Amino acid sequence: MDFDLFAILGDVFAKHGPAAPAAAQTYSPGDFSVHFFLQLGIIMLACRVVGWAGRKFLGQPQVVGEMIAGVVLGPSLLGLFLPEVQATLFPKEMRSVLYSGAQLGVGLYMFLVGTTLRLDHFATKARSAIGVSVSGIAAPFFIAFLITPLLLGVPGLFAEGISTTNATLFMGACIALTAFPMLARIINEQGLANTSLGTLALTAGAFDDAASWCVLALVLAAFGAGPGVAVLAIGGGVLWAAFVLLFGRRLLAPLGRAVERDGHMSHTVLGITLIAFCTSAFVMDAVGIHAIFGGFILGAVMPRGAFAAELKKKVEPITVILLLPMFFTYSGLNTRLDMINSAELLLIAGGVLVASVLAKFGACYVAARMSGEDNRTALGIGALMNSRGLMELIIINIGLQKGIIGPALFSMLVLMAVVTTMMATPLFEAVYGRKARESGELQSVAASAASVGR
Repeated sequence: MDFDLFAILGDVFAKHGPAAPAAAQTYSPGDFSVHFFLQLGIIMLACRVVGWAGRKFLGQPQVVGEMIAGVVLGPSLLGLFLPEVQATLFPKEMRSVLYSGAQLGVGLYMFLVGTTLRLDHFATKARSAIGVSVSGIAAPFFIAFLITPLLLGVPGLFAEGISTTNATLFMGACIALTAFPMLARIINEQGLANTSLGTLALTAGAFDDAASWCVLALVLAAFGAGPGVAVLAIGGGVLWAAFVLLFGRRLLAPLGRAVERDGHMSHTVLGITLIAFCTSAFVMDAVGIHAIFGGFILGAVMPRGAFAAELKKKVEPITVILLLPMFFTYSGLNTRLDMINSAELLLIAGGVLVASVLAKFGACYVAARMSGEDNRTALGIGALMNSRGLMELIIINIGLQKGIIGPALFSMLVLMAVVTTMMATPLFEAVYGRKARESGELQSVAASAASVGR
């Protein structure tokens, strides 16, 4: 009997489902399972390896390595040199499964981040947080107002016939974004989770991202989705956030008392907690904001003390190691860095990058100083708020899919997201972190990483 190993392996990745109307076979449930487990293994391996290399050779936190690993596994690198391998490992038909896992991972992570938010620190830093947040929105939209007419003059960057107003709103939303999930990871890994600076940056970043998503909802409404999209997103998001913040702590307090009484978190308490998380994530996703905000807001009102410690012990390892990397890979699969293929486009990309850094870093620094923060703290806030990461990739992917922007501008914004994210940690360490660790204000980076399970 003939034994063809390559034929057998090829059949493993083949489609075994029934024929579609076009007479082409489809993937069966078993095919989805085979691909999914292989994808998870490859994703975790890539994130570990690239994350380790980023820490060792570039001084970047693990999260930045994971972001780069997602791009590496996509068409920008693996698909460029080994297109058939990339297409076999990550077929388009499997993207929806990976997307769902990605949303679960990033939503759960932001839920855990919310449980570390120090509301007492926010109360003392409310003036600074509001000032930084407003400036981090206003300045990017002003810069977008200045540069968008120039970008509209370059064919192919925006959709044909798009109005200057809609193009400006979209660019403003992209520049105003702070990479909320990545900001949280950087803050945790740098030992800032329980500091007033970390709370200030997280709070301002949350407001900026929520505002950007609301603006995107307005742009999508103008592109034919209707005004109901914007009304639902803004109205529904505000109402749910108000409900959780006003009543959540009281409703969830019995869970904390149960953990204090038993000395551990029972499966029942954990189940109720995760049901509450899924509900909050669903509401924010359904109204058109994003699931991560639902997770973060709910986490902010969860009981502290023994409850938060038990929740972190039970949920964080599987979230950080298994689920969250799917978020980075899914976005990386939609990223193409080979689209900036001329000197003119490269020059424009550089201009967009410089303008974005000035708008976000500069405005947040000035706002923090005007709010009474010292120079070193204000620089640290500006460095953290300038990171855009994969939230940027999400919003520009929506823009590309909806036909708001073209592939070339998409690639420029991807480049801006990667560079500003890689700038964040070295810049923060240079202006704030190094001196703070020497003086004992912050624990060492190694100790911080160990504390979050790295």
